[in-house]
Amino acid sequence: MPSRRNFIKSSSALTAGLMLQPKNFFIENVVPVYAHLWVYASKYPPNWDCTEILDAVFSDLKYAGLAGVEVMEILLRHDDAVSRFNDLIHKYNLPVVGTSYYADMWDKDQQQKILEDVELVTGRLHQIGGSMIGLTVGDAGHVKTEDELDAQAELLKKILLVCDKNQIAPNLHNHTFEVNNDLHDLKGTLKRIPDIKLGPDLNWLVRAGVDPVWFIKTYHKQIVYMHIRDQYANGKWTEYVGEGVTEFPAIAKTLKEINYNGKAAIELAFDDPPKNPVREDWKLSREYVRKIFGW
Repeated sequence: MPSRRNFIKSSSALTAGLMLQPKNFFIENVVPVYAHLWVYASKYPPNWDCTEILDAVFSDLKYAGLAGVEVMEILLRHDDAVSRFNDLIHKYNLPVVGTSYYADMWDKDQQQKILEDVELVTGRLHQIGGSMIGLTVGDAGHVKTEDELDAQAELLKKILLVCDKNQIAPNLHNHTFEVNNDLHDLKGTLKRIPDIKLGPDLNWLVRAGVDPVWFIKTYHKQIVYMHIRDQYANGKWTEYVGEGVTEFPAIAKTLKEINYNGKAAIELAFDDPPKNPVREDWKLSREYVRKIFGW
């Protein structure tokens, strides 16, 4: 019969062996699920400034069980943005994790102004505890020329340095124009900045005719973030994620295969007036993502 001492030695050896296994030996990677507040900002064209309802935004997202809020750059331009957001973060115990950022980076005439604005936005984002920014390079309204792609890349390189200084992690966020025409815009940027991180919007990929599964498999080494949104068979956005025809099970399977360990955000958008209170749509979306993705 084994002695107690030998049992303890054997148990210790087993424990040590297990500790040397990869982290996902015990549990799979847990991807934090945030919310982008576009559905609120969309009510405030043309600048999308939903500052006046931010208390309701934080309340809804806290109720729905989201892990944090991704804001928009317009909200960080207010002189009192830092104090306002810090108050909301404390009140709801819900962090601001980052911001999206859209600018016409291909336009040389706007580049100095954009660079100064990125300095302002990322500086304030850091002060409220945010750590990432999704960069959208701007729609030229035409297929960008090589000169425009050169200018865009040169500004992006400067923006990356500003982000690094302010301790903000950048990712390249797409709408449809970056991935139309066989990914002309995106490929143009990657040709010039091969190691830039990516934060794809899966629904914009679908709307541009790009298979999200293919995209993930092709660029998985650079993907650190993603937006999740759903649509019906007729192309209209659903009220909540899981109500439409997006192949989320296949996407989830692919992400599991590549051992995705980045971050994700649900982003709601309504083509038609919602039937539910928006906080319930957030909650349904959050529950679906947990069920299908395991996050």
